[in-house]
Amino acid sequence: MRTHHARTAKALDVQVEPGAEFWGWAGRTLGAPARTTTGAPVWLRLVSAPEDKAAGKLWDGALDAQYAFGDLDGHRPALLAVHDAVDDGTAYRAELSVRVDEPVLSDGPILQRDLQLPDSWWTGLAGTLEKVSAVSTDRVAVRQQYMDRAIPEFVGIPAPAVFCWTTAHADLHWANLTEPLRLLDWEGWGRSPEGFDAATLYAYSLLQPDTAARVRAVFPVLGSPAGLAAEATVCAQLLQTVARGDNLTLADPLRNWSEELRRRQAA
Repeated sequence: MRTHHARTAKALDVQVEPGAEFWGWAGRTLGAPARTTTGAPVWLRLVSAPEDKAAGKLWDGALDAQYAFGDLDGHRPALLAVHDAVDDGTAYRAELSVRVDEPVLSDGPILQRDLQLPDSWWTGLAGTLEKVSAVSTDRVAVRQQYMDRAIPEFVGIPAPAVFCWTTAHADLHWANLTEPLRLLDWEGWGRSPEGFDAATLYAYSLLQPDTAARVRAVFPVLGSPAGLAAEATVCAQLLQTVARGDNLTLADPLRNWSEELRRRQAA
């Protein structure tokens, strides 16, 4: 990965800044800060996959997002260039983006401390997600088949009817957000039940009641009949991860949330 990252930097005519590299899950991605020949700060991210699997939603997510959203009025780091290569059965895609120098709001998806974010940040987030939701796409982030299977198993209710399918970032957690507002990591975006992004952010806020309450206040779809399908889907997704041994600190809050969802379904 380091060798191909260096080759890509040369191909795209950028200079990687020494001493900083950031690895993704299982070494699948490698990112690093860099600068263009004019000194502009950029981010060079390399993704790898077996050549026969280098396609589809996750592989094309960032590129598709650039075509669909642009920079979302500065709230999404613009993709500047893409470079593809294949070596010995492995495909490599490099994505050169505008660099975001602001730190993310959390080291991991789950919020571990209360955040005092200004009203303008929340207004900006709600407005940006509204713009995202209005974009037409054939990309799918949540499938009805998954909902039909997972919600009964992990939440204990039949999958609620989806009032409206909208476009979502689909991975909206605190390690993908900054202040000033930027939304990072657009690999998995696509069609989801209305309120899916809000429900995801709420789920990852459950250890911080004040922030969780703010999420619900900013996104009134949560707690409404229209939001029940999205909430049940997110709750099922995370309870499934708990069953696999991940996100264990969320286990009790998620179970409490699932009880609320069962009550709402029965009402």
